Amino acid sequence: MKTADGVETYGREAERRVGFFTDTSVCIGCKACEVACKEWNLVPEDGLAWTGHSYDNTGELNANTWRHVAFIEQEAPDPLKRGRHDFRWLMESDVCKHCTHAGCLDVCPTGAIFRTEFGTVVIQDDVCNGCGYCITACPFGVIGKREGRSAPPSAGTERTSGQSPDVLQTAVASDGLGAITKRELGGDGGMHKCTLCYDRLQDGMEPACAKACPTDSIQFGPLDELVERARQRCGDLVEAGVSEARLYLADENDGIGGAGAFFLLLDEPEVYGLPPQPVVPTKNLGTIWGAAAVAAGALAVGVAAAFLGGDE
Repeated sequence: MKTADGVETYGREAERRVGFFTDTSVCIGCKACEVACKEWNLVPEDGLAWTGHSYDNTGELNANTWRHVAFIEQEAPDPLKRGRHDFRWLMESDVCKHCTHAGCLDVCPTGAIFRTEFGTVVIQDDVCNGCGYCITACPFGVIGKREGRSAPPSAGTERTSGQSPDVLQTAVASDGLGAITKRELGGDGGMHKCTLCYDRLQDGMEPACAKACPTDSIQFGPLDELVERARQRCGDLVEAGVSEARLYLADENDGIGGAGAFFLLLDEPEVYGLPPQPVVPTKNLGTIWGAAAVAAGALAVGVAAAFLGGDE
């Protein structure tokens, strides 16, 4: 897999690129990843209402949902059960893709979004100005805005998701590193998404979602090793008769240069709500600015020629 844009600026401090491989063929939809993510990162509550889409109660990735478990119900033979059933569930734990060429990073005007030494993409809460440029620059719809804080609820009313005030909470690391105090940002008006648990990576720990996954559907490690493992797994499934098995975002020649979080899917990406051929919106930015510069130069020459001609 390619080196992520910007990692070279770390020099000798750059680390081996890490990421996620999500094998949807062994996802059981337990949502342990969602819970672990919220608990460790102190992400505000959401998903407390039925959506009507199977057991999916969070709906999509957003500022308050950094891991989203999708449930897709299909009236079709399940290849993993050798066609003996006419109904199957496809379950997939979606997350930020930590793209090699990240559009969100390219367009951020404040430098709030940066590339870490691990090749991941992180938003700095205290630098983000909430402009929202990154939302439109993400081809996957990952990033969301945590809406501004509302007035305190009056007696007899309940606070809705995303309106909690900033509070200090303590997250206790299960890996023997003690307690870590963090700030839960509720209704701060900023942009938020998965950080691939940057703080845990810095302490040599795996991300909370991968740590909590009981079936190893979410696997964490060096990205090149994960890609090799995923290709072997996909080949094994196809050989076993699961012809629909395919890897998604594991190709470094795709429109985002490959992802730091890629997937093994059992159907077309569109079935999971994923774009089939994602392209970073800033891919042609250099060409566009070049064309604009040429046009501006031609205009300047024309204006100068008009003035000089008028003097004559």
